[in-house]
Amino acid sequence: MSEALTLPKVRGKLTQDAPLAKLVWFKAGGAADWLFEPADVDDLCAFVRDLDPAVPVMALGLGSNLIVRDGGVPGVVVRLGKPFAKIAVEQDHTLRCGAGAHGVLIASTARDNGIAGLEFLRGIPGTLGGFVRMNGGAYGRETADVLVECDVVLRDGSLATLPLADLGYTYRHSELPEGAVVVGARLRGEPGDPAEIGAEMERIAQAREDSQPVRTRTGGSTFKNPSGEKAWQLVDAAGCRGMMRGGAQVSEKHTNFLINTGDATSADIEQLGEDVRAKVRENSGIELEWEIQRVGRR
Repeated sequence: MSEALTLPKVRGKLTQDAPLAKLVWFKAGGAADWLFEPADVDDLCAFVRDLDPAVPVMALGLGSNLIVRDGGVPGVVVRLGKPFAKIAVEQDHTLRCGAGAHGVLIASTARDNGIAGLEFLRGIPGTLGGFVRMNGGAYGRETADVLVECDVVLRDGSLATLPLADLGYTYRHSELPEGAVVVGARLRGEPGDPAEIGAEMERIAQAREDSQPVRTRTGGSTFKNPSGEKAWQLVDAAGCRGMMRGGAQVSEKHTNFLINTGDATSADIEQLGEDVRAKVRENSGIELEWEIQRVGRR
């Protein structure tokens, strides 16, 4: 597709056959037909508006919850850089954040302005766009608890503001329109003491360091927690701790994490996940559901 496709002119950066492995935490996978890094929202709107409607569009954040398959991603992958990482403090303990803002930066900005309730974002490796899309959460809270509204560029190139009620949030799921790219959101907390907020952020950071393989090539939590169950406990009980396929391994430290030990392909990682699902099904009768997003051609 990438060779035959004529793309609209842009002010940002367009790269053909762009390798994506370096942009995702697993450090594995193929290339995007095209990678678009827009200069600003207007650049993104104009590009999407003028793009052939048949061409798929996918947003990419930090790539911390993503398996890019080895065959690469068809169409256009949109990556939001620094122009989309700004944060502004508004009234009523509210932050207006660009979709490229990291969770750590959002939580830190909230702390510095005495806004409590956003500390949990310190424990999610990713950017706001991903949090909004999948109702990201950790340590007892989720995006739905703090989101007021989000701004999205729709597949026809229009810019829309969607209130919380329109997103159909459930556990790690939203009903964002197909092809929509989140470009920003407003998050609301509550008044709090910066010192106490900071202490909670430190507690979350330490808990994550102690319990998760944060210094490895991983993709975060692999499977959703079934109702009343913990995915990691089901995986452990099925005897999967340390299990391998090719260069992919179930983490010894936290069994709901898969890791790339160095030379894993995305096929290794995805198939290991399927191996784990089969063992859990056999052991407990429970069907684990993927939390990590898997995209592209096999």
